Amino acid sequence: MYLDQAKKQEIFTQYGKETKDTGSPESQIALFTFRIKHLTEHLKKNHKDHVTARSLTKLVGKRRALLKYLYDRDINRYRAIVKALGLRR
Repeated sequence: MYLDQAKKQEIFTQYGKETKDTGSPESQIALFTFRIKHLTEHLKKNHKDHVTARSLTKLVGKRRALLKYLYDRDINRYRAIVKALGLRR
């Protein structure tokens, strides 16, 4: 599997507030970004995989909603996570 427990823990530790912070918007956005990058690479090779394309669209929507939430609540945290992940929004 492309996303094992150790990789998830690494993402949550790097972008979360604490070591086991799985619920903060920053850690969720980072996890979604990792999954989006993986699915994008998969779709480059398998362009007829419509189920994965739909999953990718749903993930992008979830990430966008979390980014909007963070933008509305705390603009500094929003700017920090966008800069850290290299998102262009």
